[in-house]
Amino acid sequence: MGRKQFGSHFTIHREDVGLIYKLLVYAIGDELNCKKKGLNLHKGILLTGPVGCGKTSLMRLINQFFPAARQFQMKSSREASFEFEREGYKVISRYGNTFLHSIGGRITSGIICFDDLGVEQSQKYYGNECNVMAEILLSRYDLFMQKRIVTHLTTNLSASELEALYGNRVRSRMRELFNLIAFEKTSKDKRL
Repeated sequence: MGRKQFGSHFTIHREDVGLIYKLLVYAIGDELNCKKKGLNLHKGILLTGPVGCGKTSLMRLINQFFPAARQFQMKSSREASFEFEREGYKVISRYGNTFLHSIGGRITSGIICFDDLGVEQSQKYYGNECNVMAEILLSRYDLFMQKRIVTHLTTNLSASELEALYGNRVRSRMRELFNLIAFEKTSKDKRL
C-alpha cells in the first residue's frame, strides 16, 4: 500500500515497526492492544519526530486503516495560517469547530490532522496578530470536550518547544487531546 501511494522507493524501516504497530492498533480500534501500548482510543494522535523521519507519510498511510467514519483530512499548519492572513478569523472557526469534510461522497464530522505543527508563523489580519494554530487548537479542545471529535497532529517539536510557541494553556490541553507517539530522536531522515 505504501509503494502504491508513495512510489517503489517506499520502505518500512525495522526501527519504526513498533511505532507503526501503535498507529495500526489505534486506527483499527483494537482496545486490548491500545491499552497495552498506553493508547486511549478517545484521544487523537500527536506524532512527533525529527525532520524527514516519515511522520506525514505514515499519517497519510495509516488513515486508510481507519473505519470510514474516523478517517481524517490532512491540513498543513502553514497553509491554515496563510488562509488566516487572506480570510481572517473565519479560518479559526472553519478548522476549530465547524470543520466538515467528505469521505466517499458523504459528509462526515470534522476529524483533521494538522501536519507540521510549529513551522507556521503568527499571522496578521488587518493589523491584528494571531497565533492561528494556538487558537485553532483551543477551539479543537472545546470541540473535543463537547462532541468528542478528535484531532491529530504531526510535529518536529518537543513538549517544551510546543509550550514555548503556544503557551502552557495549549500544552495543558494537548495532554487531554492526544496520545503521544514519538519517533526516536535519532531517527534518520528518510528523504535522503
